[in-house]
Amino acid sequence: MTDGRAGRAGGGGDAHAAGGGRGSPDDLVRVMLRPIASSAPLAFFAFGVGTVLYTALQLQWVPLAQAEPLTVILLAFVAPLEIITGLIAFAARDGGLATIMLMFGAVWTSIAITMRLSPPGGRSAMLGIFLLTVAAMLVAMSSASARTRPLLFVLALLAATRFTLSGVYEINGSTAVEHASGWVGIPIVAIALYAGTAFLLEDTMRRTVLPVARRRTARTAIEGDLSQQVQRVTQEAGVRQQL
Repeated sequence: MTDGRAGRAGGGGDAHAAGGGRGSPDDLVRVMLRPIASSAPLAFFAFGVGTVLYTALQLQWVPLAQAEPLTVILLAFVAPLEIITGLIAFAARDGGLATIMLMFGAVWTSIAITMRLSPPGGRSAMLGIFLLTVAAMLVAMSSASARTRPLLFVLALLAATRFTLSGVYEINGSTAVEHASGWVGIPIVAIALYAGTAFLLEDTMRRTVLPVARRRTARTAIEGDLSQQVQRVTQEAGVRQQL
């Protein structure tokens, strides 16, 4: 079955030719959307795993000699999953989640490689500056989701706080600051576990089971009809001519 627009695009060749080859974009272009599964559950679970491991090292629940196995896990498990989920989120037209998760994936990779090149318990002032810069970027990025997805906003804000404390430790070596960074990881793990479970249940059961406090456009994305989802698709990246 075709609609009127498709008929004009496919069967209106004579009219188009008579008009000198000019026509409206609606007559010439059709945007196709492909449904995909949400990458949010995997993103939150992977971030939670990385946070647990990093917290265990910072709070000295494991010996400093375990820093090397930690780097392997971060590089083989946490960082790749964060990057994959970020790329899928871009394909799902969720630039906010995609940007934050790709940032997390790159941060975990940077931390792991720096730790692997340093002796156990070693510090890096350059890593500290990097983490402080990332924290500032996260605050700026999270502000975009404050009014629509407060859960993601709180997670990003806590992560920015933790990266700030970790950056300060890398620069001045204060054990108290390192432990403070580790304790901030505890609520981050709790939020990541809750959010991952909530989004997974929502995606598999096709309804909201655990509330995630969506608001405004984020709420419309779940509760709105199809016409509300695609009414501005022609202005999105990949369709419009310039970013």
